[in-house]
Amino acid sequence: MVNEIISISEQKIPLFIVTGSSGSGKTYVINELRSVLPEFNIFDIDNLREIGISDEQQIRNVWLRVARNIAESGRMTIICGTAMTWDIEKCIDFPYFKHIYYLNLHCDDETRERRLRARNWPEEMIQDYKKFANWLLENADKAYTPPMPIVDTTVADVADVAAQIKTWVLQYA
Repeated sequence: MVNEIISISEQKIPLFIVTGSSGSGKTYVINELRSVLPEFNIFDIDNLREIGISDEQQIRNVWLRVARNIAESGRMTIICGTAMTWDIEKCIDFPYFKHIYYLNLHCDDETRERRLRARNWPEEMIQDYKKFANWLLENADKAYTPPMPIVDTTVADVADVAAQIKTWVLQYA
């Protein structure tokens, strides 16, 4: 029995990150993802900001620790939030995962502008996040292994976006 417990806790399982620039729909898709993937734990990376944690590396460390603890019980986690490979690799619990897979939610510039203006974002930040969104597109197949798939949320229904994410997750789960 003890050997079985050790064996289970030593098995590494993957972690999934749904990333993307602000305004792409990461938070919006979470409830639908929970509905179509009930066997996964799904979190919004921004929830820690809401309680006053502002250090970005600390936020990433907390979420990877949570995901690691969940993995030790044999369940997989999806984290929705902007996270880059080089920042995740700095996390204390990074080595405890078999692999970390990334998927990019993306929308066109006009849609992103409209969504961010609805949040009263300043123009300079909107332009910065448009540039970041384009960087993600240009580097999806260069900076990520395997190449990071892109799901366009410009006009897609939330159920369709969640279905695409589910298909992606299940190919690696």
